[in-house]
Order: sequence, then C-alpha cells, then structure tokens
Amino acid sequence: MILTVTPNPSLDRTYEVPVLERGEVIRAAGERMDPGGKGVNVSRAVAAAGRRTVAVLPLGGAPGALVADLLDAQGIEVAPVPVAGATRSNIALAEADGVLTKINAPGPELSAVEQELLLDTVRSHSGDADWIACCGSLPRGLAPSWYADVVTRAHAEGARIALDTSGRALQEALRARPDVVKPNAEELAEAVGRPLATVGDALKAAEELRARGAGAVLASLGADGQLLVSATGAWFGSARVSAVRSNVGAGDASLAGFLIAGGTGPDALASAVAHGAAAVQLPGSVMPTPADLDPAAVTVTADLPLDRELTEPVS
Repeated sequence: MILTVTPNPSLDRTYEVPVLERGEVIRAAGERMDPGGKGVNVSRAVAAAGRRTVAVLPLGGAPGALVADLLDAQGIEVAPVPVAGATRSNIALAEADGVLTKINAPGPELSAVEQELLLDTVRSHSGDADWIACCGSLPRGLAPSWYADVVTRAHAEGARIALDTSGRALQEALRARPDVVKPNAEELAEAVGRPLATVGDALKAAEELRARGAGAVLASLGADGQLLVSATGAWFGSARVSAVRSNVGAGDASLAGFLIAGGTGPDALASAVAHGAAAVQLPGSVMPTPADLDPAAVTVTADLPLDRELTEPVS
C-alpha cells in the first residue's frame, strides 16, 4: 500500500482552449473536474495501476466534500481530516499547443488542533504502508519544518518516505533524511542556488541534495527526461512522446510509477519515465492506466549524457 499525504489539496478544473487570448471571451473545447494536489495525483495514479492507496488530506466545505466523492469514485481510500476552512479550487487552461496556464488558490489556514490531527492521521495509517509519499505545498498555518516532522515520525515507525516539495519546506526536510526527494529542474536549481544548463549540472545538484540528507534524488527534467541519483549509482531515463496534451500531474504520475516499481534502481526509473510520458499525452490531470504505458519507448542508461543541454535550462 502506498500512503499519500497532501496537506494542501484542491478541486481542479481544467479547460482545454484553442489559444489563450487575454481580455477575450474564450470558448472551451473541453473541460474536466478532478481532485487535485500532488499527493492526491500520486494516489490517483497508483489506483489507476490497480494498486491499493490511502490518501490523507485535510478537507473542508463543499469543495472538500466533492474531492472526497471524486476520490472514492476512483477507488481511492480517503482518510480525511476535517478542517473549518474550505478546500481550495484551482483553474488550469490548457492550450492546443501544450502551453498550460494555472491559477492556484491559497487554501485554508489550519489551526493547531487541525495540524496535530493531520499528523495523527498519518501515523495511524503508516503501519500498512510500503511507502509514504508527502507531496505539495504547505497550507497556511503549517511551519516549514512540518514535513521534517513527518519524516522523523515515519522513520520511527519503520516507514520509507518519498518527498515532493520545494523551497524552505524541502530544505528543512533534508535534515530529517527522507528516502527519496523528487524535484523538477526549477526546484532543483532553487534548492542549490545556481542555474542548471546541462544534465551534468543537474547531476551535481542532485549529488548535493544527497550530501545534505536525501537518500536518493529523482529529478524531473521536463521534456529531456528524468535523472535518478542514489547510493548505488546514477541513471538517466527518457521516452519518445508523440504529442503533449497536458503536463498537469505528469510529475506526480512519475513518482507513482517509481514507487509502484519498488522505489529504487533503474527499473523504478524506467517505470517513472513511462508513467510521466503517458500522463502528458492525456487530457487535464488524467492519470495513466497500464494500457496507456509504452515501455518500449523508454530508454534508461547509466552512461549519463552530461554535456547535453537542457531544452528548458533554469537560470
């Protein structure tokens, strides 16, 4: 079982539009409504693969009730933490050429009682978990060290932690030594405080995060592929993609694929790449099923292309 923790979930509305024209009335070609939040998406991808998952998340108001209903309909066990504030609603505008514009609401502020209840709920469900995936931004009220507390408590229970967050929350959590961290290129550059122009730059940055406490680093490098750096080696994975429809949740699908495949080594990286490549070819934040995967399109190598320039370098 994979347990996910999403401190700041959302109700996500995605509209497909031909082109985004500021100040104009735009008619959507399609629309979707999905439960959102990075950990929620990981649970959705795990469930789509036919594996058991439990989603821990604070929920409040009508949007929170709808999130719970949508998750239940997808076969996901929900461990809700009732909160006074309403769950946030986000909007994504997906253009025909693959460009995505997102508007994310801040979300409710959690009280001290709600914060403790959230920790207690994670602890009460961690005993059956093969992995605990802690994902996304922290809502108002939670200190930047909150993820570090979760990692410490989870390790005390013998659980493994995969962490997908950024900024100060990531910096604080590294001290607690999470088993895996999953930054994208921008978050990786921010964490080390320098630009990334090549795969070699990303490798050095990942090695620095390992030196600061991460057991392994699974870095998403956008269209260029993914990089896995651990105590046993480093691997680079990429996949052929015919057309990008939406990259919403693609990184979360990648993390789910990585954990489903055991969460370590090149086979897990191949699964992560396959899931991410499948996700970008689906509408909105739809998570791929096994039928959507194309393992033959994936290449994983220990011979890293260190001098390869990133398609979207981070300055």
